[in-house]
Amino acid sequence: MKHTFDPTVLREYDIRGIIGETLGPDDARAIGRSFGTLLIRASGEGPASPTIAVGYDGRVSSPMLEHALVEGLTASGCNVRRIGMGATPMLYYAEASSEEVHGGIQITGSHNPPNYNGFKMVFQGRPFFGADIQELGKLAAAGDWTDGAGEVETVQIMDEYVDRMLEGLSGIDVEALSGIKVGWDAGNGAAGPALEALAAKLPGEHHLLFTDVDGHFPNHHPDPTVEANLADLRALVAEKKLDFGVAFDGDGDRIGAIDGEGRVIWGDQLLMIYAEDVLKTHKGATVIADVKASRALFDNVAAHGGKPLMWKTGHSLIKSKMKETGSPLAGEMSGHVFFADTYYGFDDALYAGIRLLAASARLGKSVTELKSAMPDMLNTPEMRFQVDEARKFPAIAEVTERLTTDPGPQVEEVNATDGVRVNTKDGWWLLRASNTQDVLVARAESDSEDGLERLIAQIDEQLSLSGLERGESVGH
Repeated sequence: MKHTFDPTVLREYDIRGIIGETLGPDDARAIGRSFGTLLIRASGEGPASPTIAVGYDGRVSSPMLEHALVEGLTASGCNVRRIGMGATPMLYYAEASSEEVHGGIQITGSHNPPNYNGFKMVFQGRPFFGADIQELGKLAAAGDWTDGAGEVETVQIMDEYVDRMLEGLSGIDVEALSGIKVGWDAGNGAAGPALEALAAKLPGEHHLLFTDVDGHFPNHHPDPTVEANLADLRALVAEKKLDFGVAFDGDGDRIGAIDGEGRVIWGDQLLMIYAEDVLKTHKGATVIADVKASRALFDNVAAHGGKPLMWKTGHSLIKSKMKETGSPLAGEMSGHVFFADTYYGFDDALYAGIRLLAASARLGKSVTELKSAMPDMLNTPEMRFQVDEARKFPAIAEVTERLTTDPGPQVEEVNATDGVRVNTKDGWWLLRASNTQDVLVARAESDSEDGLERLIAQIDEQLSLSGLERGESVGH
């Protein structure tokens, strides 16, 4: 048997499609066959039947895909450890915490609309992305699969996972946290049940929203980087006079937060708080953030004795860079935060919520005080506009070429780590191609309105020199 995937489904960081249109059970089965085959062939002297942990999120289509995926994995000769419905980081935990597990697959549509679903994968302890994902497609197209009859076991790991996350508070006087009041919004996503179990064991007072898992997301869309989705949490924090609020995306690997005054604490600002805390015990450590992050973050890391490192956007790319550099902390504007200081280095929004409690206690300041101490930067939201797939990377190459050969008087530095990020006396601007959509992404930051206007004008000038314009902003 051979299998051909819809060309839109095998993406840079994960596999994603629309149920009944581009993704279905046959695809899930083929993913299982191909992933299992790769793992068996990579095992070498290892076990004849490697074990793969499988979990799924709260989407309506997830149980169906899980059933087919498990069939494919066992048919390739792999054993499967089913952990059931839960957040993506719970699957990462199942893979990272056991030497008996050699890979992991979470079925999740993340923050996409309800009719989407997909797969996030870990392979022998490392992120599985890019060329790895394309290899699945090649094996399936050729029908080049191993054959076997793997065994299936079902395990309950939520309690163990919750207890492991609570270690994020170790060394903190519980009394110091007894008066804290926090709001949490699970957004009807897969993190709900673990959040309920966690909040029951946390010191302080905790108010929970939308912990019932519902793949239709009846209250609001579970993407905490969109400010409109934080309205319910903001109302809760105001009504109950809470210290701060935390929100999650649909599969619990991205965090959003607001302080006690209802101000959004963006991904790079959260990283400023975490960095100040982590650098107390990891002096001189490298802290990684993606190219969309504020200059204030990189300055802040340096001011606290750390080595700031700007890297490419994409949770798989950041995780790989952390392993390479030995970094204890990394994060992205999108709300992925990775702790490797006393944790496993994967993105876990529930654990990041606990570490916000811990940082506030250890730094002796409320989250509102920590937010207030941050410099007031004016920045654009992420501006995303449609550009033809075949044009997006060449356009960025043209802009980079122009700015490196003839930067002009206003350009101080050009960084081509991921797209092009340009520093000027007004601040900085960024233009990059999305790895997952036919869009270009632009962002700019300054400390004045005039400066911000000049930066945006430079973006528009470079686009027009490449025959493009910044159209209507499109979503993720």
